[in-house]
Amino acid sequence: MPIEFASSDLGRYLTVFITAMLPVLELRAAIPLGASLGLAAIPVVATSILGNMVPVPFILLLMRHILNWMKGIPRLAKLADQLEARAHLKSQTVKKYRWLGLCILVAIPLPGTGAWTGALVATILNMRLRDAVPSIFLGVCIAAALVSLATAGVFSFIGL
Repeated sequence: MPIEFASSDLGRYLTVFITAMLPVLELRAAIPLGASLGLAAIPVVATSILGNMVPVPFILLLMRHILNWMKGIPRLAKLADQLEARAHLKSQTVKKYRWLGLCILVAIPLPGTGAWTGALVATILNMRLRDAVPSIFLGVCIAAALVSLATAGVFSFIGL
């Protein structure tokens, strides 16, 4: 049964969706994955955007509480401090340009950027949910377009 599911279109789209939800991978990996699975480009992009956005509200609403909880546990306190330091480092541009800066941070499809990092930065900067979510969403859409163009170029270059 699992092999049949994985070979179905629904299973492949679910794989793309879950990949887009994962930190670090996000849609930077989900879109090329969907292309390599032979799925249609537009549904793959839409699935990747949706998957990438699912964790964002939860990160924005819960990350401050999670970091505070982690700081109360000696083995996790260092990790919490590292996450906050990384977010503060990335937040310099966002501080200056706020909404647009957050959008640009998310839109750049490189490691260390993306929806997860953008949501963490928005949390550290105490941005309101109603400001952060649309900014992150626009950044995710721009990143999806850039990754899609790059993926299409790579696949056409190698003749697939």
